[in-house]
Amino acid sequence: MLLKKDINKINEKGLTEQIVNEQINRFKQGYPSLKIIKAATVNNGIKAIQNNELSQLVNYYEDNSKQLKMVKFVPASGAASRMFKNLFEILNSYKGSEEDYLKLMENQNIGSFYHMYQNIRNFAFFNDLNNALNSKKSSFEDIANRKDILSLLKSLLTEEGLNYANLPKGLLKFHKQENETRTPVEEHLIEGAKYARSEKKVNLHFTVSENHLKLFKTHINEVVGKYENIFKIKYNINFSIQNPNTDTVAVDLDNNPFRDEKGDIVYRPGGHGALLQNLNKISADLVFVKNIDNVVQDRIKQDTILYKKALAGLLIKLREETFSWLNKLNKPNATKYINNAKNFVANGLNNKLPEAFDKLPELEQIKFLTNKLNRPIRVCGMVKNEGEPGGGPFWVENEDNSVSLQIVESSQIDEDKKDLMKKATHFNPVDLVCSLSNHKGEQFDLNKYTDPNTGFISQKSLKGRDLKALELPGLWNGAMANWNTVFVEVPISTFAPVKTVNDLLKKEHLYEKDYLI
Repeated sequence: MLLKKDINKINEKGLTEQIVNEQINRFKQGYPSLKIIKAATVNNGIKAIQNNELSQLVNYYEDNSKQLKMVKFVPASGAASRMFKNLFEILNSYKGSEEDYLKLMENQNIGSFYHMYQNIRNFAFFNDLNNALNSKKSSFEDIANRKDILSLLKSLLTEEGLNYANLPKGLLKFHKQENETRTPVEEHLIEGAKYARSEKKVNLHFTVSENHLKLFKTHINEVVGKYENIFKIKYNINFSIQNPNTDTVAVDLDNNPFRDEKGDIVYRPGGHGALLQNLNKISADLVFVKNIDNVVQDRIKQDTILYKKALAGLLIKLREETFSWLNKLNKPNATKYINNAKNFVANGLNNKLPEAFDKLPELEQIKFLTNKLNRPIRVCGMVKNEGEPGGGPFWVENEDNSVSLQIVESSQIDEDKKDLMKKATHFNPVDLVCSLSNHKGEQFDLNKYTDPNTGFISQKSLKGRDLKALELPGLWNGAMANWNTVFVEVPISTFAPVKTVNDLLKKEHLYEKDYLI
């Protein structure tokens, strides 16, 4: 039961009682599983681009994108705290004894503290860390000699030093060059200049948390001039924060609103699906979507640049053909175009029409095809699954009995169909190029193309108490469920996320002279 103070809070967040009650009921009812048909594979839902076609698509993009407004959209609201989860566990448990030290150094695997410690000079942030230690009349050499692990971790993670655990991931120093270091934000500025420029302008949009907004603006003001001079361009950089009305109510294990020690209902961020509202406000023809932490060193950027252009070239082709069929189906003699339009929807846009389609009157067929065509389009890069987590590409049956491509998480699949996950050869690295406007030049309302039945329920805890959390349909999952979707195989070299601090010791993030042997 909602109290008066609950309703006041609901109004403050821009929610309604109806929405909150619907969310509570969702916990009780759960989410239905998707009707998975089979995994999408190369030549059966995933397009493999041959070398000659790659250059053709790149050229097509470069020749036909000049008149289009493009935006590079970068979800960047994540804090870096998850990168340092293992280090915090050490910080909270390490006592400093010789026994503790030997036990800590016992595990020498790639992801271990030992691996980080032995290679700490290879991190782009090492000089800053050493300077932080110097300010305390110490140095890394002193720390190593004294085996003072706690001082090292405090100088890296907390306000006593670099405060990296409390900064946004986008502002950490990821990469170093001969005479400089770079943050992920800077790498995205470089990428934008390489594949998302319109004439001499690059539009970038970062989604950030409200408490990090000032930090982002300050950092960009410090570096943007440098890259404008290098690339002879102007950056138009905008920011948005996740709207509080996309937060979701938390419940206890009995599905009653979860209340804190003050008796107030606890709300949680609605997951990356909440960013659909941010994307929905972008006015552009083409939008490149890529996560903040998926960046690489210059020497291996070429694959990223080539395939981003190729994905965009394919999208422009699909967009032009889609617009052509929509215009033809709106003509008085539209019936003569039905079969060819049907083939394009099925083969070009991967939307297999229901068997009942052929039995419909011709005018109903035109209406059905027009509805399928007149939607946002996304071309998604897919990398071969080499054990990294990520949503997989599948053929899914829709409510109207058509079958289309979807990016599906394991939680959306029935237990008796979990073996289908093992047949997925690829996964989505959040590498998308999107078309957000229709054949009349009008922006789509992206809220109309989501599947509200594709959210997630997970179990969390707050101060030792269990709760259940609700995530909105994921941005590239259910939030885009009713878009027209094309999957394209891209090289694994285009995917290098940084989930833990030790990921920065992988080859794609290391300065060439610091390669680990």
